[in-house]
Amino acid sequence: MPSHSPSLVRVFGKAAMVLVAGLLLAPIARGQRPERPNPTVGSIERLDPRFDAIVPLDATIEVLGMGFAWIEGPVWIATDHGGLPAGCLLFSELPRNRINRWQPGKGIDVFLEPAGFTGPAGYSREPGSNGLMLDREGKLLFCEHGDRRVSRLEPGGGKRTLADSYQGKRLNSPNDLVVHSSGAIYFTDPPYGLPKQWDDPLRELDFCGVYRLDPAGTLAVVCDTMTRPNGIGLSPDEKTLYVAQSDPAAPIWLAFAVQADGTLDAGRLFFDGKTLPPGRPGLPDGLTVDAAGNLFATGPGGVLVFTPDGTHLGTLLTGRPTSNCTLGEDGKTLFITADSLLCRVRLAH
Repeated sequence: MPSHSPSLVRVFGKAAMVLVAGLLLAPIARGQRPERPNPTVGSIERLDPRFDAIVPLDATIEVLGMGFAWIEGPVWIATDHGGLPAGCLLFSELPRNRINRWQPGKGIDVFLEPAGFTGPAGYSREPGSNGLMLDREGKLLFCEHGDRRVSRLEPGGGKRTLADSYQGKRLNSPNDLVVHSSGAIYFTDPPYGLPKQWDDPLRELDFCGVYRLDPAGTLAVVCDTMTRPNGIGLSPDEKTLYVAQSDPAAPIWLAFAVQADGTLDAGRLFFDGKTLPPGRPGLPDGLTVDAAGNLFATGPGGVLVFTPDGTHLGTLLTGRPTSNCTLGEDGKTLFITADSLLCRVRLAH
């Protein structure tokens, strides 16, 4: 049954800046404009002429914030529909168990804490929330590592558990999610939030699943053959579900045909990360899909850009393990969570 825990989270709505472990997370005071351009990082690799129509020739990887402890799960909040602050980016900071907020011209502050674990400190290296997404009503959805559930932020600040077990066994640690127009939620469940991951005695399931949670609350496994399912996204027509596998032995992206009843076919190889130049940091992780069906997929080297048929057009080389990305500001900006950095790339469309 869903549970309601309004006292377990605190939403911060007015903090102008936050000082954590000596690191200023909001270098721009509220109400001020930056006087100088943002610093940049990395480089951009162009492999196909079609890439230029997506990422302009003068594009750079801007740094919006730094000093974080492994950030993830960015989501753009366009309007205040659903009771969330409009015109901002929310993103998870897993080791610190919080969600931060970036606002144009205002900088970064803490939006919610704790974000993914309500137990005693010291549970695991990554106890916080991971993937974030909005449901059809504009409410914020969470994949929570520490509390091992998919949840939703309710009016007033409480969370409601949507799924935390399958056939009586606790989920591993929900990682990332995407919402179908039907209201169904697809999410991945690797073991990364458990203290000892796959070898943890708290693990109850013998597989890492991809799940479908229907609007009535019924949870079903739609794939149980991936070793480490991670990032997940839908094509614009919702006929294809893309899932990244962050397994060093098999760093791949798969594409599944979505059936009329919401189940998936056996899937096909979309792209094999082993074909990339060796030595690039990172593994297949979070992803997002634009209106034309192009994939922006974090993986070895940074953010890889693919056409819908799996052609690798180019890479936003961040030079560090890169966890996730999302589109915001009318789809013309790609926000990237890259280890300790929050980054932005202005797109051509």
